[in-house]
Amino acid sequence: MERDRGVALARAALGGDVLAMSDLLDHLAGYVGRICGPIALDGGADAAQEALIAVFRGLRTLREPEALYGWVRAIAVREAVRVARQQARGIPTELDELPAPGDPQLPADIRDVLDRLSPEHRAALVLRDLEGLDEAEVARILDVPAGTVKSRLHRARASFRRAWTS
Repeated sequence: MERDRGVALARAALGGDVLAMSDLLDHLAGYVGRICGPIALDGGADAAQEALIAVFRGLRTLREPEALYGWVRAIAVREAVRVARQQARGIPTELDELPAPGDPQLPADIRDVLDRLSPEHRAALVLRDLEGLDEAEVARILDVPAGTVKSRLHRARASFRRAWTS
């Protein structure tokens, strides 16, 4: 139902309806935020805003309104990874340095683990495990070979396991 509404709004916006464009951006804001947040972490709101701006600017290039959500997802991931890279200019922390679960000083939680993963690893995890896409689709969105996606997923999941069981 919601997807149908988004497609209808996209069609109207492509037809020049300014109010439909505004409604479309409002409609997509939550979807974009759910993708950008886990990838860009503290920069999630910035990434979501940049993604929505890119949607606004590029909507006229969308040939098939039915492809709206896949197109928006690709934009959101690209912006989230870009923002995360900008924020991670320092030396990344090794995942082996995570505190043990239950450590009263520094509890290891999902946010902490995500923060220590590279933006590329976070993007692969979000698309595969949260969005439910298959590895081929994740590879297409990230513009990397399927083997790279498998490798990133394996490393990211192994890092999570080490963080939770150590």
